[in-house]
Amino acid sequence: MAFGSFDSKTGSHTVNEINMVPLIDVMLVLLVIFIITAPLLSHSIKINIPQATAQPVEQDPKSIDLAVDGNGTLFWNESPVAADELKQRFAIEARQDPQPEVRIRADLNTRYEILAQIMSDAKAAGMKKLGFITRPGASGAAPAGQAGGDAAPAAAASGAAAPAAAAHGVTPTVSQ
Repeated sequence: MAFGSFDSKTGSHTVNEINMVPLIDVMLVLLVIFIITAPLLSHSIKINIPQATAQPVEQDPKSIDLAVDGNGTLFWNESPVAADELKQRFAIEARQDPQPEVRIRADLNTRYEILAQIMSDAKAAGMKKLGFITRPGASGAAPAGQAGGDAAPAAAASGAAAPAAAAHGVTPTVSQ
């Protein structure tokens, strides 16, 4: 953009400079706008917020270890229990909040009908969490030297008992 003079005496030459005045005017207007709006952006309403000192509630989930040996003897947390008393204990534990998980450890020689009856009793009492404890790497055969009848290291019948748990409406879980 070239500007010329209206004076005809000096000759006609073009001005090769940029007029900075409009640019400076625009910059000053923008500066004034930012100076006015910046304090409005950082202004906030002062509110006195109450402080709470409550600690989060931690619920320690309890588990029940139910062992069944090859003869069908039941052990509730390592102490012997009768089958009739088992139903009463399930009913008591089902009323707790949070409800404990029943972990069944069964010997390889345990009859399937005993496991099915335990699952049925747990379901009838209202137990929702039922799991089977297995020995890591167990392929279904007892290791040499352990023919069964020992309730403490009992391997679970996870292959046969999982479909039974689904049939009884209990969610099966496998713990190792």
